[in-house]
Amino acid sequence: MVVFFVVLAAFVYAATGDGFSVADAPNDFLTYLGVFGLIALDGVVPVFPGETTLNAAATAAAQGTLDLLPVIIMGALGAIVGDSALFWLARRSSRRIQPQLDKARANPKVSQGLEIMDGSVPVLIVGGRYVPGLRFLVNATMGLSDIPYRRFLGWSVLSGVLWSAYTCLLAYWIGLSLGEYPLASVVISGTVTTVAIGVVFWTLRRQRARSTSEAPDPR
Repeated sequence: MVVFFVVLAAFVYAATGDGFSVADAPNDFLTYLGVFGLIALDGVVPVFPGETTLNAAATAAAQGTLDLLPVIIMGALGAIVGDSALFWLARRSSRRIQPQLDKARANPKVSQGLEIMDGSVPVLIVGGRYVPGLRFLVNATMGLSDIPYRRFLGWSVLSGVLWSAYTCLLAYWIGLSLGEYPLASVVISGTVTTVAIGVVFWTLRRQRARSTSEAPDPR
């Protein structure tokens, strides 16, 4: 099933070209399918432009060429399917996935991100969704752990729906404000999200450092 999904998403990617041109597909059905396929594939292979695709489609909705609700739905479904595909890929192919995770954890920024989110399963799955590299690491780690798939899926659904709704609504609002500059709206919405994530992580890191410094000396 995972192989079929990867082949389907790769075909959609080849047909649409990139995250920006997916909104220019010959008909709406292919566009919505492209949104789903590229976001789902991005969950397994982070080099694919999942977030760019969602931003572009939401901006197209602001221009009146697409409907916003189907874009949000396909974005959420793509995120959920991508999460599950990576979860099962990691669970069935631990020998291949584990070295990649060890390499990722060696990155100080990734390690710090995991530490800031404190190891809580809900926080990791929901919060990690907004950080592409961390998202891959979290979902693969969940597949290698003994967490039941049903529990993982529940948090993945919540994560996917919140992420898709937030990303689409932000891009849609900016697209309405910059009607004559659709490319600018895609870039700005992506930048706003990146900055917001940076601020959240910076704040959490400062709070964590302050709590550590104020903790009483056990001696």
